[in-house]
Amino acid sequence: MANDRSTRRLSLTRIEPTQYPIFRALLLSRWPQFILTSLALAGFLLAILTGWFGTPVGSRNFSVIFVWIAWWAILMLIAVPFFGRGWCSICPIPAPGEWLQRGALLQPHGKGGLTLGKRWPSKLRNIWLQNGAFLLVALFSTIVLTQPRFTAIVLTAFLFIAIATSLIFERRAFCRYLCPVGGFIGLYSQLAPIELRVKDPAVCATHKTKDCYNGNSQGYGCPWQVFPGGLTKNTYCGLCMECLRSCTEDNIVVQVRPFGKDLSLPGGRRLDEAYKAFIMLGSALVYMLVLLGPWGGLKSAAYQVGSASWFAYVGAFLAFVLAIVPGLFSSAVLIGRRLAGLRYETRRSVTNFAYALIPLGLSAWVAFSLSFVFANLTYLAPALSDPFGWGWNLIGAAGVAWSPLFTETIPLLQIAILLVGLFASISTVRNIAAEGVSNSAALQQSIPVSLFCLGMTILIIALLVA
Repeated sequence: MANDRSTRRLSLTRIEPTQYPIFRALLLSRWPQFILTSLALAGFLLAILTGWFGTPVGSRNFSVIFVWIAWWAILMLIAVPFFGRGWCSICPIPAPGEWLQRGALLQPHGKGGLTLGKRWPSKLRNIWLQNGAFLLVALFSTIVLTQPRFTAIVLTAFLFIAIATSLIFERRAFCRYLCPVGGFIGLYSQLAPIELRVKDPAVCATHKTKDCYNGNSQGYGCPWQVFPGGLTKNTYCGLCMECLRSCTEDNIVVQVRPFGKDLSLPGGRRLDEAYKAFIMLGSALVYMLVLLGPWGGLKSAAYQVGSASWFAYVGAFLAFVLAIVPGLFSSAVLIGRRLAGLRYETRRSVTNFAYALIPLGLSAWVAFSLSFVFANLTYLAPALSDPFGWGWNLIGAAGVAWSPLFTETIPLLQIAILLVGLFASISTVRNIAAEGVSNSAALQQSIPVSLFCLGMTILIIALLVA
């Protein structure tokens, strides 16, 4: 009876759009995905060209405005919170390499493509390289975000590394193990209200050919090297819909679900993902200090790449993100376990509780993004009209004056978003603390970690609003 009630509750909290023929046909068709990917690739290549050959003034160059204002706004304000890895399904960066690897643009044709097809090294099948790649970009972010030439360098590097990876390794190794953007999208996709799952894992277990993973004439083998039958979280599902196309048992569904459902699952927690949560929260704080704070010396050090002050900034950045934030959080976790009279189990406990930082981290990035996206959004029309800054006026908007938008509303919205993130993080702390212990021990264990989240929220609000 208890299992029946649990099943009914699960069905009531999930809606399956793929049961409707029109929606299912839209997902099965390759054309919408191909068109969106091609449009994104055209914009991506234009951003590279304008970055290399256009005006060096960031606010007048398409590369900076398109990537760090328009694309970033779509990614952090819409795509990641509501669609998880939905962006990955149309991302232009791996597309050229994947087309070469498959030897096809659309439907599988059964012939080999241009690739050595090597397996990714087993010791590197984690996101540590993605963590390092994100930090590498973050250290140069002040010039990457403002100088078109450096934006072009980063985008060009992404494109060629993705192509090279596809030509050497099987499937989407770049997306799964190297992409610095994909790492945090995967982490925060656990919050998204959309998921791809199987209807019945038993069907997958008894199915011999595993077409969803290996592919067939209707769909490619999972590009993300994920077996859908064992999929319980969004982290590594790229929502490419290949398994939906290749499944011969009609056992794949796309579902709408409550926000943050993955965080309630006790299994599958890993140290590399935990550190990604630390890195993202710490980096958001540093970005706020540098880009929004009143400390001119700190901002100057971040911009003077290669100078002694920049190396000091790099050391402080890495120490804060890799040591101070994890250290303070670990102390809160260990204090909580001591209050509850539980064994320390430092690594496992810290790893488990780090997942509670995911809602707060995403809310911090959304709030931070609001602070500069709407302040600079009016640069978009002139950049589209004159992408290279060469005096063109393609759509008649080159003379549109800059004007920040919603300046009075944004601070209130930021506070609201951060409070929602704080509530979700504290709720997650409470759920994790309750795993396998009494209610009183769970409460005692959760108090220090919840106070850590509260302190971080107050600090972020002070940096963004005060």
